[in-house]
Amino acid sequence: MADSAYERIAAAVDTPMVIVTARAGDDIDGCLVGFSTQCSIEPTRYLVCLSKQNRTYEVARNATSLVVHMLHDDPVGMWLARLFGEVSAFDTDKLGMCAWEEGPESTPVIAGCDWFAGPIRNRVDLGDHVGYSLDVTAGNKESSRAPYLGYAAVRDLDAGNRA
Repeated sequence: MADSAYERIAAAVDTPMVIVTARAGDDIDGCLVGFSTQCSIEPTRYLVCLSKQNRTYEVARNATSLVVHMLHDDPVGMWLARLFGEVSAFDTDKLGMCAWEEGPESTPVIAGCDWFAGPIRNRVDLGDHVGYSLDVTAGNKESSRAPYLGYAAVRDLDAGNRA
């Protein structure tokens, strides 16, 4: 599908990049995600797609909820994108390299990000990714209203795991 109409159109869309964190028992992890979107207005639901090649996917398979972090388009947001996008959790404790606290269901909430969370309602196999539909039930009290980091800013990162 080289140079298809879809690829040209998709390359022009600057989709938001998010970090998703998961907890299953004592096992925690997080990863950079480029495939996510609101998928229902009432009730409020959000779809996150995790690569099956990613350690966060392994944790999320047994998790009951997820936290979605919006990255700011600033040096901290870019540093977090590099950490959670280029470093593999199979080799490194990424959460050990940044500040975070326990959020809903003790799932990590990364410092300096706007975030929302919710229980996993559905899991859907989507090919090389699995979609997790969340009932959005929690989030940080105030949004910073700062611009968020998009795909254009991270397109040249070297992925820690193949998608």
